[in-house]
Amino acid sequence: MKKIIKPLILLLIIAAVYFRISIYPKLDLISGFAAKSVASGHFIDHRSLKTIQQGDNDIDKIDWATNTIHEQGQFVTSNVHGLKERKAIYRPGLGATLINDDFDINKPYEVPQRVIKPSNLVFPYGNKEAADTLFANIDYRKLQSAVNNAFDAKGQKAKRTRSVIVIYKDHIIAEQYADGFSKNSKILGWSMTKSITATYFGILQHQGKIDITKPAPIPEWKKDSRASITINDLLHMNSGLEWEEDYTKICDATKMLFQDSDMSQSQAMKTALYKPNTHWYYSSGTTNLLSGILRKQFKTHQDYLNFWYSSLLDKIGMSSSLVETDMAGNFVGSSYGWATTRDWAKFGLLYLHQGNWNGEQLFDKSWAKYVSTPTNTSNGRYGAQFWLNAGGYFPDVPREMYYCSGYQGQMVAIFPSRDLVIVRMGLTEEPGFDFNGFLKGIIGSIKNQN
Repeated sequence: MKKIIKPLILLLIIAAVYFRISIYPKLDLISGFAAKSVASGHFIDHRSLKTIQQGDNDIDKIDWATNTIHEQGQFVTSNVHGLKERKAIYRPGLGATLINDDFDINKPYEVPQRVIKPSNLVFPYGNKEAADTLFANIDYRKLQSAVNNAFDAKGQKAKRTRSVIVIYKDHIIAEQYADGFSKNSKILGWSMTKSITATYFGILQHQGKIDITKPAPIPEWKKDSRASITINDLLHMNSGLEWEEDYTKICDATKMLFQDSDMSQSQAMKTALYKPNTHWYYSSGTTNLLSGILRKQFKTHQDYLNFWYSSLLDKIGMSSSLVETDMAGNFVGSSYGWATTRDWAKFGLLYLHQGNWNGEQLFDKSWAKYVSTPTNTSNGRYGAQFWLNAGGYFPDVPREMYYCSGYQGQMVAIFPSRDLVIVRMGLTEEPGFDFNGFLKGIIGSIKNQN
């Protein structure tokens, strides 16, 4: 008997040590992700708990969480087998915010003052349905086949596309949604929000209110080597600052999104590992730092909140859009932008038209070229908070394409010479979803007349 008991005790000790070292520290992030995801999906897009758990939270380890929606208080609590409970609160106008134990839920807060003007114009400059327009250079059967192929057959769960829309010459030529989703469904763009954040710098530059070539206004950097880092370097993800972005483990990015109260400071506190413009590295912390820099451009927090909508989102009719804030009141510009598929397409169209929206120039034409020009050391993959195909990452897709990209395969793809914008929203990215084949199929259905 003793021969059996001793090995069992040893195994239990090893299991306990493994749990304490490897698993337990992750529970805070697991329950944090789960609570935030459920709160956002439920209160922003009115999804049921079952829908969220089977879709948004159907992720390895995240599905360990037990989630409870508190309708009356408008918050969600999540835990893993009773451990590490986290809470996410919902506030109209600000979305869902994952809070820490010391967050004062009774503290007054400001919300964006939005002006959403009704429009009798047809899409994209309004929301009225346009009359069908048939283009002689489009093979509609081939186009529909390419779109259909982006979705799972009934009973399958591999591609997990939620929506696709194709805009050609400002006309919707294809649009499709998975069961449970429609043109009114608000979908999280994740890191596509980075492209929105960058756009505000283009708008401020167009207004003569900022110079992105100047050093970043971070007081803590003035007395060390970081003093030479410019806003331009930050926009290009080429600051040389220390950062780790690896969502398979606890890292700088996960700690920022699911633990830090002020996400604009997460990157600011890091040391410089390289000289600016010599080492490209993708960093969500950098984008939230940029959101904090934007906040400094305004006299009041209210002005900062209003600007995100009045200068861009409401200006181009993205009336469904919502960018969520952190505990300190900063927009989480790296990750938390919501909008309908059609409204995400409007953002792509703004860049397709080089900043001109129905006759009004929101940013200089040169800004569209700036964000779509490869930054140093990125091998043609990245511009200024936009991804690029300049290096042929998608081999069967035009090199001119640049795009917003988000976790789980969100994409707004812009093709300047083809007058084309393609949006795909879903829950699977490469290699589960074949973006090269998807884009190739759609482009191949349209004969280029230029």
